[in-house]
Amino acid sequence: MPYYYTLKHRDNDSTDSKNEKNRIINNLKKLRDYLKNNIPVSKLDFNLILATWNIREFDSTTFGTRLNESFFYISEIIASFDLVAIQEVNRSMVALERVMKLLGPNWNYVISDTTEGDQGNDERIAYVYNNRKVQFGGLAGEVVLPNAKEKIDDPENPGEKKTIYKPMSQLWRTPLICGFTAGWAKFMLCNVHIQWGESELSRKKEIDHIANFIKSRTEDEKAWARKLILLGDFNISDTNSDSYKMLKEADYTYPVSHKNITTTVGVKKSQYDRIFIRERKDGIKILQGGTIPMFDILFTDADEATYKPLMKKKNGEPAKQYNNWRTHQLSDHQPLWVEFQIDYADEYLENLNK
Repeated sequence: MPYYYTLKHRDNDSTDSKNEKNRIINNLKKLRDYLKNNIPVSKLDFNLILATWNIREFDSTTFGTRLNESFFYISEIIASFDLVAIQEVNRSMVALERVMKLLGPNWNYVISDTTEGDQGNDERIAYVYNNRKVQFGGLAGEVVLPNAKEKIDDPENPGEKKTIYKPMSQLWRTPLICGFTAGWAKFMLCNVHIQWGESELSRKKEIDHIANFIKSRTEDEKAWARKLILLGDFNISDTNSDSYKMLKEADYTYPVSHKNITTTVGVKKSQYDRIFIRERKDGIKILQGGTIPMFDILFTDADEATYKPLMKKKNGEPAKQYNNWRTHQLSDHQPLWVEFQIDYADEYLENLNK
């Protein structure tokens, strides 16, 4: 549970401050009611509630920094899970640190460095986890694709071939792979933010490279864990696309509960965000999954008049579109979550009898 002590009314609070605190308190109560009724209860030795969330430009200055209240809502949503893979954390990390302060000492994070260059977009990738439930296993690394091996004619030995190694073009945003344990489960997560844009071919290349890299890791007998979960923002929505087919061909599966849902908000709704699972054996038992329809609860259509005076400017010009502005308060992506079973004691004992 995040810390709410700063919401306490004080004698010297201005009228505006009191109104803001009351609004935040009432919104938190609505949000908590939704989470209690729709997100599974986290049980220490039974389940793991994993989520992926692209938190839009967290926290750039496109529309100025987020409102104070937005950090309470983001923290409350994160606290409803055990482990969250986050994309679009800004280079400065100020926003992430604010959330961590609200979450309190029982929460930790692992974060990547920024990928330099315009394509990296000053973004980091992070994992935020409840350390009472999840333990960081010590494995952490940014995925660097190996050089490509190629056979060419050997000019010094006519008629013979020689092997050369060509540097691979790396992903726009370097994926972060980490190992965690929870209950009986030991698993690796690979958090990705695949390039956006109109080029399906370029996107497919990135997904192909990372999927095959991870596949080789799970087939390695010396791999840190047998289970690997590939998750994040894939920027693909069409399940008939070449990118999606390629993941299926590489033996990645995704929860049935994630079919026919969307994770992006706005006029065009898609499921860019995904949680894919690949394992060698000892199957991961998926219990349920879903999303959180944030704008049905917070920054709703009916709230536009309330927030109109608070809408900050974009590049010096007044923000005109409430629908766009509110995505810079929460996100233009909804959190995608899945619940796994992590208690395999019965199965283990059953196998001992064989």
